[in-house]
Amino acid sequence: MGVSCATVVCVLNGGTGVRKDTIEAVNMELQRIGFERNHVAAILARQRGYRFGFVVPQPHGEFVGEILDRIHEANKAFRAERIEAEALKVNETDPHQTARFLAALDPNKFDGVAIMAPETPQIRDAIKRLEERGIKSIAFVSNQGGGREGDFVGIDNYAAGATAGRIMGRFCGSANGSIMVIGDSMKSRDSVERRLGFDHVINSAFPHLKVLPSLEFHGDPERARQIVANTVWSRPDLVGAYVASSEARVPIEALFASDGARKIVKIAHEKTDFTRTALLSDQLDAVVQQDPGHLVRSAIRTLWAKCDKRAVFESQERIRIEILIKDNL
Repeated sequence: MGVSCATVVCVLNGGTGVRKDTIEAVNMELQRIGFERNHVAAILARQRGYRFGFVVPQPHGEFVGEILDRIHEANKAFRAERIEAEALKVNETDPHQTARFLAALDPNKFDGVAIMAPETPQIRDAIKRLEERGIKSIAFVSNQGGGREGDFVGIDNYAAGATAGRIMGRFCGSANGSIMVIGDSMKSRDSVERRLGFDHVINSAFPHLKVLPSLEFHGDPERARQIVANTVWSRPDLVGAYVASSEARVPIEALFASDGARKIVKIAHEKTDFTRTALLSDQLDAVVQQDPGHLVRSAIRTLWAKCDKRAVFESQERIRIEILIKDNL
């Protein structure tokens, strides 16, 4: 090719000072010979590993607790690659505080972050500034919207809600009645997308069922008990309840305390110690879940690929929607 080894190394590492036509020629030749970069060797060559942060809510529920456990687990799995992950806890109810937290992240300490936070203008702007400062970022579990392909790790939440709607319609059978939808906050994009998918399936495939307006309990157990009890009392035709958020313990306990002898079909998201016990004791009928271990490992691999400026192996990183019932736990 007529270029030096130093030029090839510079192109591989995304360095500056090489002409555009030379970069294109080097990349074409590497593609022709089928060159595959040794990414572990590349980490060793830069004389330090990668450090990634997971921005998660604090205080947190059981599902986020599962995420934290899987982060600890992943640190053992990626130790040989010199990749380390750390949980960064923020108050997600205050977008200004979250934005300030993101703005204070040190690019000398973190190479990338996976952000589990509601979509707000403040957080969207903070994410853009992260990229400008050289910190790679992805949305994690809850999509921020408007990002490029590969900027989100999590399930298709619209499809997850549609799956819950299909299960609800099947389990309710021919019964006519109303369905309660309850979540922590409908400001969360994942809850909104799940609600849209749920409504689409119920309205199109099960017109004998009526989906009620969303109820929000904002992490407050007393509020959950009140709004659930009021709904159960005021809707004698209630046949189903769908928990759209990732934390199901508070609303399911409120439902079980309020519905008495009525058989209300209950569907929630994410397997935790509580939802597993609730399935086994018939407090829950089904759980639509995403594997937290896969989520964490996929986020690390995606951030690693971004840092190395290489493509993500999409089929490996696709998070599956899983359906759990009492009999397949």
